[in-house]
Amino acid sequence: MTSNPKVALIAGVGDGLGGAIARRFAREGYAAVMVARNAERLTRIAEEIEGAGGRGIAYVADLREETAVSKLFEDVENELGPIAIVVFNAGANYRNSILDTPAQTFESIWRLSCYAGFLVGREAARHMVPRGQGTLIFTGATASLRGSSHFAAFASAKGALRQLAQSMARELGSKGIHVASVIIDGVIDSPRMREHYPERMAQLPEHGALKPEHIAKAYWDLHCQPRDAWTFEVDLRPWVERF
Repeated sequence: MTSNPKVALIAGVGDGLGGAIARRFAREGYAAVMVARNAERLTRIAEEIEGAGGRGIAYVADLREETAVSKLFEDVENELGPIAIVVFNAGANYRNSILDTPAQTFESIWRLSCYAGFLVGREAARHMVPRGQGTLIFTGATASLRGSSHFAAFASAKGALRQLAQSMARELGSKGIHVASVIIDGVIDSPRMREHYPERMAQLPEHGALKPEHIAKAYWDLHCQPRDAWTFEVDLRPWVERF
């Protein structure tokens, strides 16, 4: 086993927020374990982190599978060391009328955005509670707080994930585990958004979209909070966003 007392596991990594969180923790000296199903993308991000002097580890897994999540934690803890922070950042947005939302799609959105969060959160707790320390952060969205028209599948999954985080925070806080929820209320300035929604991104004023690296700083700040001043929920939005 390679000993490294500072390990961060980011479940759900792409070129946007997940990658930014991994880069931030790697910059702070953590071994950043990045989990997703796209091996090529993970490898590229890991190489970028390594090139910048950090440590990035790509781990391919389906977070919706219980055995895969259990194996993920066992592998990381055995090969790297105790996981200090886990970020659940997986999810899939979906917009459609409730009249036209297939049952299978509704279930698949829930499995990735909520059920996978349960699997990752439970496994993180099982490893952290015996040690009496650890941080677990769930990525939320505007839909975590309200169900807008045409977002029934996404809002129900994100709302459930927030309730999961609340329940875990109330149970695990007294055991030394800091559970937090980050509500991202606005457009994230990511390669995916620029590729798929160029006109929308072009219409935004300066600083009208959240920079992934700025969001990642909030995750780092949450992890660094002392036990006598823990935050459960923080909401982040650009200055132009109405709320």
